[in-house]
Amino acid sequence: MFDWLVEPGPPPRVGLLLLPGFSLAELALWRTAQAQLHQLAGPAAGACLTLSADGAPVLSDLGLPTPVDAALSPAALDGLSALLVFASGLPPPLPASDARVAALSAAARARLVLGGVHAGAFWLAAAGLLGGCRASVHWSLHEAFAERYPQVALSGNLFEFDRQRLTCGGGVAVLDMFLALTARQHGQALAGQVAEHFLLERLRPGDERQRVGLRAQLGATPPKLAKAVALMEAHMEDLLTTDQIADQVCVSRRQLERLFKQALDQAPSQYYLELRLNRARQLLRQTSGSIIQIGLSCGFSSGSHFSNAYRHHFGLSPREERRQGGGDATACRANASPAAGGCLEWDAS
Repeated sequence: MFDWLVEPGPPPRVGLLLLPGFSLAELALWRTAQAQLHQLAGPAAGACLTLSADGAPVLSDLGLPTPVDAALSPAALDGLSALLVFASGLPPPLPASDARVAALSAAARARLVLGGVHAGAFWLAAAGLLGGCRASVHWSLHEAFAERYPQVALSGNLFEFDRQRLTCGGGVAVLDMFLALTARQHGQALAGQVAEHFLLERLRPGDERQRVGLRAQLGATPPKLAKAVALMEAHMEDLLTTDQIADQVCVSRRQLERLFKQALDQAPSQYYLELRLNRARQLLRQTSGSIIQIGLSCGFSSGSHFSNAYRHHFGLSPREERRQGGGDATACRANASPAAGGCLEWDAS
């Protein structure tokens, strides 16, 4: 798949392009794994080079300036095997004229393997480099990515290798991706030794999902509770009643309420409401869908119901959330007629 992984040649050199707000923890995972691999394999492990747009230190998500090895330039790209974009958080709309987007396009013409970590796939997609590819971004950014780049096959997996592109959702998936690349280049045994340094009990494949289920979050979660939560997550718009959920889980309503109280200290209806409100918040912050569309998609039948529930839970209205959240969200106005192809927006102030 990647020549530098399967064909004999010089040790790979991977460039890490750091963008403002990148996750310092994700960079530390990659660099620590690289250092450990170097201890085990010597020079054959290759090296990594940190880059910024102008060669100046880059502020991380913790507000710490991080020095880099070089500026992003044709000279710095020369001799690299791959270039990975380290970015975190939702970026603004990225025009093709952006210098960093243009540099990625140039790197693709030079036949470099290109990748993105956490939000890095946004930059690759803006450069037109992910069309028809599977790509992974952090799960919290899925809605925005899907709206901006519908031509990309968005994945909820830990990481994806597709042709000359590699992407991962960030977090500890950075380490999973590094280990998978190590296994392809140096063998499973050496990858296992690097994993052992991090006290990992196994190598996670890329097709594992980013979001863990309730059982993984809470430990020994009763299977019927986990099934009930999965039903709620699958029915955000077409809501189920507590009785319907209990019937599908094969318990009584009282048993279901007891399960939720013991494990989550909430009634099923309250947990269900919070799932829907959190989903609505994500959509308000990341997409340009109208407030009415978002409310309906999260199971609210009226503007006042949505607004009151949202304000009670988050302390501000959906409209105020959109104003503060920024991102892609540009709401449609109330005078846009659905018959004319526009969208109505509830006055949720």
